[in-house]
Amino acid sequence: MRGRVLIVDDDESLCDTLAVVLTKKSFACRWTTSPVEALEILRADEVDVVLTDLNMRGMNGLELCERIVGNRPDVPVIVITAFGSLETAVAAIRVGAYDFITKPPEMDALEVALARAVQHRRLRQEVKQLRHVVEESSRRGNLLGTGTAMRAVYDLLDRITESTTSVLITGESGTGKEVAARALHERGPRRRAPFVAINCSAGPEALLESELFGHVRGAFTDARSALTGLCVQANGGTLLLDEIGEMPIALQPKLLRALQERTVRPIGGDEEIPFDVRVIATTNRDLRARIDEGLFREDLYFRINVIHLEMPPLRARGGDVLLLAQHFIELQSARERKRVTGLSPAAAEKLLAYHWPGNVRELQNCIERAIALTRYEEIAVDDLPEAIRAYKRSHVLVASDDPSELVPMAEVERRYTLRVMEAVGGNKTLAARLLGITRKTLYRKLEQYGAASGSE
Repeated sequence: MRGRVLIVDDDESLCDTLAVVLTKKSFACRWTTSPVEALEILRADEVDVVLTDLNMRGMNGLELCERIVGNRPDVPVIVITAFGSLETAVAAIRVGAYDFITKPPEMDALEVALARAVQHRRLRQEVKQLRHVVEESSRRGNLLGTGTAMRAVYDLLDRITESTTSVLITGESGTGKEVAARALHERGPRRRAPFVAINCSAGPEALLESELFGHVRGAFTDARSALTGLCVQANGGTLLLDEIGEMPIALQPKLLRALQERTVRPIGGDEEIPFDVRVIATTNRDLRARIDEGLFREDLYFRINVIHLEMPPLRARGGDVLLLAQHFIELQSARERKRVTGLSPAAAEKLLAYHWPGNVRELQNCIERAIALTRYEEIAVDDLPEAIRAYKRSHVLVASDDPSELVPMAEVERRYTLRVMEAVGGNKTLAARLLGITRKTLYRKLEQYGAASGSE
């Protein structure tokens, strides 16, 4: 069924004819010759679009349209009349009509108008539902999503919000690890205290140590004044150790001691300064693999990994892609003061099919670009980046009996290995586990394929 149409016209034979034709075009039709009865039907039943004649006895189409717009603004009204003129069209639009066509209608044009009206109503309903989801997300620190993967995230967040224990949040770049960390802070008992974040991969070891623990005046050449470290700045609140998997190995035992003792000694200082923080660490690395390679301390890993939260990649979140896209459309269109209401069906299909290696961050950039380029109220396929427009999923298929189209086993293995690497976002440890081989064997194969890059 393409939509539920209510036909209103005092010509009974025309109503019957329109209903028969539109039913064949997969619309569910109901008709009446009484505008008053039409209002009663709208009060009792669900209707997607009203198709009404203009000149009728008792109540004309403009009056009926005005009544419908006042009582059921969610139902679009198409006015149809034999007396087509610019003045009549303007009058119909002024009372809130969605469209205006002349009688006798050209059936293909009427079909298109009804389909557009039905789509318009459904879009309005989706936007209304989205606003509810967005309102709900504000209570989750702006985390958006209704799928199974995100419900698991919400469940864990709800269970640990009031706790002060350390949390390790893992996931690919762009999955919203910091958003989840902020949600924990903003909903927890420390929400009125500072939320302080430090990027553990930014800068040399000495600078990172100074930022974390602080220094006294004269501790080194450029220390012209004392600096309070971020551990102490976050006192009473939350300390986010972003990308902790990149922290220099020499600094890790100093951080471990600080977290165990809950005191820090500024560089060049003599006194220990106590601090009280909730520690949240994030990483897109496989810390177990880093431990095996001697790049991360196991004792620090156990200190920060009291509770583990895995943020799912966008490609594993199904329809959340469209929910997030609509959210970003609202934000960016308001920022650009440009009327863009949503996605065309074809553009939505492209977003759902794409594998999103850059996750939510890539989707946000995609929508920002599309808003800048589009000339319409809906984002079209041509407004999307080339990588998304041209993307085709890679599959390993044996679907031919023609020997010339078949490939050697080594090529099948290559394609499947690369497909698994794509599916896990380049995580070699997880890929090796899925393939049933060691990481060393996987490294060797990827080097042979010229695809050795990727996360650990």
